[in-house]
Amino acid sequence: MSSDFRAYLRRLVRKGRLEVVCADGVTETFGDGQGPLLGVKVADRRAEWRLMVNPALSLGELYMDGRLVVTRGDLYSLLDLGARNLAEMRGLPWVQALHETRVAFRGLHQRNDRRRARRNIASHYDLDARLYDLFLDSDRQYSCAYFEYPGQSLDDAQTAKKRHIAAKLLPRDGATALDIGCGFGGLGLYLAGVAGANVTGVTLSSEQFTVATDRARQAGLADRVEFRLQDYRDVEETFDRIVSVGMFEHVGVGRYDEYFATARRLLKDDGVMLLHSIGRNSVPGATNPWIRKYIFPGGYIPSLSEVLPAIERAGLFVTDIEILRLHYADTLRAWRERFMARRDEAAKLYDERFCRMWEFYLAGSETSFRVDGNMVFQIQLAKRQEDVPLTRDYILEREAELRRREAARPGVRQAAE
Repeated sequence: MSSDFRAYLRRLVRKGRLEVVCADGVTETFGDGQGPLLGVKVADRRAEWRLMVNPALSLGELYMDGRLVVTRGDLYSLLDLGARNLAEMRGLPWVQALHETRVAFRGLHQRNDRRRARRNIASHYDLDARLYDLFLDSDRQYSCAYFEYPGQSLDDAQTAKKRHIAAKLLPRDGATALDIGCGFGGLGLYLAGVAGANVTGVTLSSEQFTVATDRARQAGLADRVEFRLQDYRDVEETFDRIVSVGMFEHVGVGRYDEYFATARRLLKDDGVMLLHSIGRNSVPGATNPWIRKYIFPGGYIPSLSEVLPAIERAGLFVTDIEILRLHYADTLRAWRERFMARRDEAAKLYDERFCRMWEFYLAGSETSFRVDGNMVFQIQLAKRQEDVPLTRDYILEREAELRRREAARPGVRQAAE
């Protein structure tokens, strides 16, 4: 098997320098010799076979199980090398055929009815909240930060993200706002404490609901913010503003019409909505099988070509689209570095296999933005064209106003974080 495995690697690894210790003990270096030397050791012949048959799933599983060990460099560098080599192969007929097959069957993995949606969300977001404290910012923002300049701290970049979103929502004191997929509550608390809104946040995660509700009480904002353990489809009120950050990736292509029809029903006639989601800068695809199995069951990263038609069918106007390209790559790098710095604490919460899984998730996700072209899109929506200014100048103006409010209410901002 090792000779077949080495032949497979010679076809796959055309760029870089990768030293592989195979199961038979033979060491060989693959690639064009450019770049730093990376190294891995494959534990057994069955691991070699699995890598040849289904690398998209098996690479992560073998790393989790300790049957593929990084011997030179680090995991991120290895995954970056792999992603860059795979990018060179996308035009090959067999690669295209595999892609088309996965796309054809993706609907089977995205059936996010109410029961499945709650179960899928619980599998990831109901992990021990102390895990997220190890690597997130102080506000527990588990979505893409907005880096206004190189070297900005993660905390400041996450505050900038909340400010940027709030500005696009055209906030006004006393407005009602719905946060679909409210996470640990940080954005809702910002909209209430700084932007002056009355906020309702909904989530399917029991852990996030508990944390968010407790934070609202501690911040003295319980009269302005209500968090609910509720499916967004079951909300009955209407709102001046709707925001959704990092939740749309869990909807599934087959339910986009339902999502935007529900958003339209919940939005007042003069309302504004801001959708913030990971997207792909490519044709529609399918979720990586390892990510689908271990990290985000039921999840999918859409192309804009899949999202915009559903918005049009719902009868909503697209009033602004902004693409955040490498902001999430930098966010994930910060998360990975913070997680690795406190890895021992994560191992005490779970175990070594979990830590290897989480490292693989963070490193692989970063390469998806730096190499594979993933991005984040922010789509502003309205029922009427005239309810949003005709130029984007208002965004900077409202961000400046929010900055003044943050400075005037430091206690509120700190409580929200």
